[in-house]
Amino acid sequence: MPSASLPLGSYVESWNPGPVTDEDALPPGPAAAVSALLDLPDSVAAAGDPLPPLWQWFYFLHWPAQRQLGPDGHLRDARFLPPIPDRQRMFAGGRCEITEPLRLGEPAVRVSSLTAVTAKRGRTGELLFVTERQEFRQYGRTCLVEEQDIVYRSGRGAGQHPAALEDRAVPHAEGPWQLRLRPDPALLFRFSALTANAHRIHYDAPYCRDTEGYPGLVVHGPLLALLMLESVRRNAPERRVRSLSYRLHRPAFAGEHLLAVGTPSTRQAQLRIATHREARHASAEVTFT
Repeated sequence: MPSASLPLGSYVESWNPGPVTDEDALPPGPAAAVSALLDLPDSVAAAGDPLPPLWQWFYFLHWPAQRQLGPDGHLRDARFLPPIPDRQRMFAGGRCEITEPLRLGEPAVRVSSLTAVTAKRGRTGELLFVTERQEFRQYGRTCLVEEQDIVYRSGRGAGQHPAALEDRAVPHAEGPWQLRLRPDPALLFRFSALTANAHRIHYDAPYCRDTEGYPGLVVHGPLLALLMLESVRRNAPERRVRSLSYRLHRPAFAGEHLLAVGTPSTRQAQLRIATHREARHASAEVTFT
């Protein structure tokens, strides 16, 4: 049962955090580290090269003091975390408009702001939907604009997850673009480090099972989104992404065989992540220039 006795909207009536500006030199190191994580033979980009879509997630990182983390590994408080009791956070999806890609090795500025806060009642209780907007600039020009949709609840909901995981079953799907990945605990640990994500569901198996009720370590939602975009980069490297949107539907777990499926058309591509038990853990659409 939710711990909040008041409607979630009442906790955020006067909550209106202002924008915040961060800077990053966009050094080649994180891009090289992510390339190694994906078992690529070389880094996808060197100084002066365009950064692949969504790889801005490996920059502008914030490393809080350990005392600022809660028992689940998330921050207890931060500028864009809504002040609701017993807060639980879920990454739902987002959008990105790319006027021109960010260039590696060139100083960049990110301006983050809050654009929407909406309370809704769903099947599992009341939820708070928060949209954060980020503008990325280089040379004084806005290169890309990203929005992330985060869903919060007060207290834990009853999730519907498999009781046990099948780590041998392989998904089969039709589609001209296919990219497979079987994330193990070491990969998830490295991805957490590359994104400054200390949430214990990605590396602490006993916590996952006993506290969160998952059957195993949870694959990061951003990793699912990046895997879909990676299928575009590998199969159509000459096509430039103008915009993208993605949605996270159901969690996937370490040890499961993931399949990114892509179906391109003249100006767009439809993407999804499948396992043997779900056809659509995540979905996305990209538009090309």
